[in-house]
Amino acid sequence: MTDYGHPLRFGAFITPSAADPTRTVDLAVHSEAVGLDLVTFQDHPYQPALLDAWTLLSWVAARTQNIHVSGNVLSLPFRPAPVLARATASLDLLTGGRVELGIGPGAFWDAVEAMGVRRLTPAESVTALDEAIDVIRGIWDTGRAGALQAGGSLVHVDGARRGPAPAHNIPIVLGAYKPRMLRLTGQKADGWVPSLGYLQPGDLARGNAIIDAAATAAGRRPAHIQRHLIIPPSLVVDDLVQLAREDGISTFIVATDDPAALERFSSIIAPAVRGRVLRERESTTGRIAEATHLSSARTKETL
Repeated sequence: MTDYGHPLRFGAFITPSAADPTRTVDLAVHSEAVGLDLVTFQDHPYQPALLDAWTLLSWVAARTQNIHVSGNVLSLPFRPAPVLARATASLDLLTGGRVELGIGPGAFWDAVEAMGVRRLTPAESVTALDEAIDVIRGIWDTGRAGALQAGGSLVHVDGARRGPAPAHNIPIVLGAYKPRMLRLTGQKADGWVPSLGYLQPGDLARGNAIIDAAATAAGRRPAHIQRHLIIPPSLVVDDLVQLAREDGISTFIVATDDPAALERFSSIIAPAVRGRVLRERESTTGRIAEATHLSSARTKETL
């Protein structure tokens, strides 16, 4: 059992289709209307059939009032880290703190290179993301005096001015599957977001173990790292409760462009999962408190 105790959240993963942009935005607005916490979009700038993710995020943020927005995940090779840091902080300020930063090291390198972006090896792409996190956090950290020097051999700034600071502590969530990316998640990120469709049985547990070990080695608490999961709309309440209980998933993001499925997910699935997980947590807390009390009582009797 690996429940990290985070509040449960429920979100949407909507196709950013350029064929019908009005419908794409309407689905995001609908996600807020039915009570979802988060709306997210994939980022593949080499795909002309898709809207640009950052432009879409900005437009959706302006059309909504409460729902959080995020790329899921933004492709770092297309988005220079210091510019991405300022863009994210700016949108966070404009929305009053509703932006989350999901990023990944990049994929589909033939298509990336065809867009004029330098091809990186898999190892280089993870190094670049590692360095980019330092640059992004450094840009946001306006509490420190002096210009920013951060990064390394692939992503760096040398004397950049800091700021603006975002409206809230923006979580950095990494799309990760392989061991080095999972270790980076534990070392530096605030969250992990895989897609259930790309996972094999046991991958969540194995990923959590790698993240937790890396976090501990870096002097961080594993429980501080939230676990997100992109899921199909076919999953039922029992499935999500088990994922929360056994794998520590606290943010469930349903991949669907069906408004009825989004409403069902928010109005039926989410409340049922929240209620059951909360009752299980309260029951566990009660059992721990009772065991602690009994242990204390026995100790006193022995003395």
